[in-house]
Amino acid sequence: MKYFAYTIIVLAFALGVYNSTKLNFDALFEGESIVGLITILASLCAIVLMLILLTSKRIEEKVKSRK
Repeated sequence: MKYFAYTIIVLAFALGVYNSTKLNFDALFEGESIVGLITILASLCAIVLMLILLTSKRIEEKVKSRK
């Protein structure tokens, strides 16, 4: 599960970097720029979710080891 989460984080980061090249700062909310912004936001959400998953797995392991 850990490697899956890290893989998703790396892919989401790469997707965010790729879509940041699609941004046109002169017309940020038009055309391909809005698609790039939405995809960057989705990538950040995926990264946050995977970090939450990894943190919860660490907490679960600590709780199990105390019993």
